[in-house]
Amino acid sequence: MIDKPYEVIIIGSGATGGMAALTMAKAGVRTLIIERGPELEIKQANGTEPCNMIRRLIGITTGKYQKQPQHPGFWKSNPLLYANKKVNPYTHPPKAPFIWTQGNQVGGRSLTWGGITLRLANEDFEASKGKGYNLQWPIGYSDLDSHYTDIENFLKIYGNKDELKEIPDGKYIGNIPFTESESRFGSNIKEKLNLPFVHSRGFGPNKDKTKWPKYSSLGSTLKEAFKLGKVEILSDHIAEKLVLNKDRKSAKGIIVVNQKNGKRSELESKLIILCSSTIQTIRILLSSEEKNNSNGLIDPSQSLGMNLMDHISTCRFFTVPIDKNFKNISNKNNQQVLTGAGSFFIPIGRDRSPKNNFIGGYGIWGGIDRFEPPVFLKKYKDTKMGFLIGHGEVLPNKKNTVSLSKNKDQYDISIPKISIVWRENEKRMVTEMNRIIELIINNGNGTILPIDEILNIPFAKQILNKSVAVKSDPPPPGYYIHEVGGAPMGNDKETSVLDNWNRMWECRNVLVVDGACWPTSSWQSPTLTMMAITKRACEKAIIDLKG
Repeated sequence: MIDKPYEVIIIGSGATGGMAALTMAKAGVRTLIIERGPELEIKQANGTEPCNMIRRLIGITTGKYQKQPQHPGFWKSNPLLYANKKVNPYTHPPKAPFIWTQGNQVGGRSLTWGGITLRLANEDFEASKGKGYNLQWPIGYSDLDSHYTDIENFLKIYGNKDELKEIPDGKYIGNIPFTESESRFGSNIKEKLNLPFVHSRGFGPNKDKTKWPKYSSLGSTLKEAFKLGKVEILSDHIAEKLVLNKDRKSAKGIIVVNQKNGKRSELESKLIILCSSTIQTIRILLSSEEKNNSNGLIDPSQSLGMNLMDHISTCRFFTVPIDKNFKNISNKNNQQVLTGAGSFFIPIGRDRSPKNNFIGGYGIWGGIDRFEPPVFLKKYKDTKMGFLIGHGEVLPNKKNTVSLSKNKDQYDISIPKISIVWRENEKRMVTEMNRIIELIINNGNGTILPIDEILNIPFAKQILNKSVAVKSDPPPPGYYIHEVGGAPMGNDKETSVLDNWNRMWECRNVLVVDGACWPTSSWQSPTLTMMAITKRACEKAIIDLKG
C-alpha cells in the first residue's frame, strides 16, 4: 500500500490512464488510480465460447446490451467488457441516436481496443486554423513527435515506413505481411488509381491468452507502472465530482462513490488527471462546474460540453476471385487473422478531398482473407471476402453537446445527455467516401455484395437488416467509438477549457488528457495521439509538481 496523501489521483485506467500512471511512476510520484469498474482476472476478461455467445444472447434479450451489439467488437470479445446500459444509463434525443460503448473495468476500453496506431500529421493540426473550424489546436506535430516515438518503442508495434505525409512514419519492429489477396488488390489500386496502399500500423494478434494483450493498459503501461511500486488502484469506485479549495483556483480532491455500498468519500491530492474517456470526463467536469455546484469550477469560455465529435464511417463488403497461383498455403486456409496491424490502409488524407464540397480528411481501412468463413457458409466458393471501412473527420460544432440529464443513476449521480447529429459537411464526405470505396473495389477486381449475399446463413438477411453497419446511410455517432471533444485545449480561455498543457484555465492542478481535450477530430484512429498528449502533459505536470 502507498502512504497517503497521494500526490496524484488519476481517474480511469484505460489507454490514457495507463500512460499517465506510467509517466508518474517513472518520476517516483505516489499515484492512485480510481476505476469505476472491477478488477478482472485474465480468464474472466477473456471468457470462453460458447459461454460468451450465451452471455451476448441473454444480454440482448434482457436489454442489458442494447446498442453494443451494433459494434463488431462486441461479437468477438467477452460481452462482460461492454458495460450494462441498465446500470450505466445515458440519454439522447429520440431523433438523434448515439451509441455509447463503455468499458467499465480495470483496463477500460483498452481491453477491446482494435489496436491501430496512426500518428496525426502536421496538416491535421494546422487544418484547424482554416475555414469551417471554430476551434484550433494549440500544439503541433513537433510537440508530440518525440512522445509518439517513445510510446512506439515501448509498445513494440508493427508498421512500415511509407513516407506519406498523411500518416507520418513511426518506430516499428517490422510489418505483418499482406495476405496474397491483399497484395494483388493493392497492386491494382496503386497501378490503376495511383492511391497509396500501406500496411496498417499497430498490434498483432494476442496469441498467449494467459497474458493481458499488449494493446491493453494492463498488458503494457499499467503493468510497468505497478512494477515500479508507486501506483495503487482503487476499483469499483465512481468519480462523481471535484472538490475545490475556497478560492476556486485549484482542486483539493474528488468525491468518489463506492459501488459496493453506495457510500461517498473524499480523496485529496495535489494533482488530479482525468482519463475516464471523453463523455465520462465531461460528466465529471459538468458535475463540478459552478452551474451545478456553488463552489464549483469556473469555465470562462462557457463551452464545457460543447463540440462533441466522433468519426463518421461507411462500410462495404466485397469478394475477390481466388488466384489459382497462390503460393502461400496459409492464405488458402485462412490462418491470417484481422488485427490492428494485420490489415491495410488507403490514407486519402486532405489533398485528394474536393475542397469545394466538404472540409476535412478521411482514410479507408480494410482487409481481405482475414476473417474467412468456413467453405460451407460461403455462397461463392472460389472467392475471398473483404471489407473497406471509410472513416472521416467531423468538424467541431457547438450544437453537438454532452450535458447533464435531469435523470440520475442508482447512486443519485446525474447521467449524461448526449446530443450529436451529422451535418451536411459530414454527409457530403460520406458520399465521396462511398464513391471512392466503390471505385477502389471495382479497380481491385472485386465485387461489392451485401454481407447476406456473401454468407450462406439461414435468416441472415432478417438479422443483418437491423445492423447499422450494412445500411446505406452512415451509422449514428458513437458507432466508431472514437468520440472526442467537449473540453478542448486552446490558446486562450475565452474559447477553450484547457491550456496548451491540458490544464484547466482556472483550476491549474486539474488535467484533462483523454479525448475530451481534442479541439478537432482529424480522421486517424485517435488512441496513440491520446497517449502522446497524456505523456507530454504529465511530464510538464511533474515539473510543476516538484517545483
